[in-house]
Amino acid sequence: MAGSAPRAQDGKKAARIEIIPLIDVIFFLLATFVLFTISLDKIVSVPVQLPVAAPPSPVPDDTLVTLQMSDTGACFWNREPINVEDISGRLEAYKQRVSNPHVLVTGDTKAKFGAVVLALDEVRKANITQVSVETAYPLRPSGR
Repeated sequence: MAGSAPRAQDGKKAARIEIIPLIDVIFFLLATFVLFTISLDKIVSVPVQLPVAAPPSPVPDDTLVTLQMSDTGACFWNREPINVEDISGRLEAYKQRVSNPHVLVTGDTKAKFGAVVLALDEVRKANITQVSVETAYPLRPSGR
């Protein structure tokens, strides 16, 4: 008889394990476990106020000093070549002349890191707190 339950040789029905109800029970237990663990986790957060980006305030050109270092160790004060030893004296005179001194430290594309740090140290020694560091990368031609 086709489609009937398999029978053992002595005429009794053979025992079968039905897996479909077992899968239903496992999914039920899994869903219960997931919902239970989510309800245990209390989300505690700290309020954070993120800063809002704003354009930098323009500094008047007459009070801004640009201190540029080159790869050869040359130093420029507003594009005027000076000796590295003259930086501290010029910064002190600049600080006496301007009520709110602001220094922009920059280097050319091949300037050594040590020369720029030397300029930053001199600005720090002069107790000038308004310091900006400019990093500019040369634009490459579009043909490359």
